[in-house]
Amino acid sequence: MSRLFSPFSLKDLTLRNRIAVPPMCQYSATDGIPNEWHLAHYTQIARGGAGLVIVEATAVAPEGRITPACLGLWNEQQAQAHASIARAIKQAGAVPGIQIGHAGRKGSANRPWEGDDHLVESDPRGWTTISPSAVAFGANLPKVPREMTLADIQRVQEDFVTAAKRALEAGYEWLELHFAHGYLAQSFFSVHANKRTDAYGGDAQGRSRFLLETMAAVRKVWPERLPFTIRFGVIEYDGRDEETLAEAIALSKQFREGGLDLLNVSMGFTTPAANIPWGPAFLAPIAERVRRETGLPVASAWGFGRPDLAENAIKNNQLDLVMIGRAHLENPHWPYHAAISLGIDKPSWVLPAPYAHWLERYHKL
Repeated sequence: MSRLFSPFSLKDLTLRNRIAVPPMCQYSATDGIPNEWHLAHYTQIARGGAGLVIVEATAVAPEGRITPACLGLWNEQQAQAHASIARAIKQAGAVPGIQIGHAGRKGSANRPWEGDDHLVESDPRGWTTISPSAVAFGANLPKVPREMTLADIQRVQEDFVTAAKRALEAGYEWLELHFAHGYLAQSFFSVHANKRTDAYGGDAQGRSRFLLETMAAVRKVWPERLPFTIRFGVIEYDGRDEETLAEAIALSKQFREGGLDLLNVSMGFTTPAANIPWGPAFLAPIAERVRRETGLPVASAWGFGRPDLAENAIKNNQLDLVMIGRAHLENPHWPYHAAISLGIDKPSWVLPAPYAHWLERYHKL
């Protein structure tokens, strides 16, 4: 039996396999509300056979969006629309998950295919971005954010809590906090973005405080029976990787002590000067180290789109779940084709019965 297609249990849930679809922004919402595009997109992917489908980065507040077209979960109208998506994912046999976060200084941006840069000051769709310090990301995102006050920090943390409650009410069963990719939480952790001199800056303990407080606040309202996870950038590829990784592992151990169930290992993306060694499954050794040193189950994405790479990452105990993103956009039935590639008998069992029926009945034609 393929390890990739073995079940995975976490808290009260059991995924049908170790394949997860990570958050991939669609930049297709209006006022943060999911629409027919999102419903069709997530339903199609869930029907493909993955065990877990995590809905894209969803902002906890209006200024927490990356672009004006990003999803939100700060009001009831949005929550009601999310309920249809969560229900459709579950009906297709996958566990419905959602990632909630705040874009910080990377917000108020154009959609990627419209420039992937900050909206101009005169654009009425834009807003003032916030961050731990008044330090711009740079490159295509030159806008200097407003440094957050203590009141701002408390408000955003309350926004995370409220969004988590709404996610639960909408029917999501897997929660992921977005503490990666240069967005607000990652910016607090990063020496590139956080220049504060108060309790939320300075050494690793200070730079970790926002993340730990936010996690603890959300942990109180998310049920113990359901998986509670974080996507965290543990490395920057900026020349100080060992120091960053050591600090990230130390913080991840605190996450575990605070009730975290799984860590989705990713990169920091807080500096445009990063020299990322792109390649097949390049984060697998990093994830394996995090798994070994923290004792947490881990997942990761980036370059696992070949079935053999995904299978080996599970078989070699580098990952507990494999996040397959872009390959699912190219082929929503990636799990079915992966099962064929890995020599699984009757690979159509990973698909919904109406599809499996036809494939099994006429597979020799």
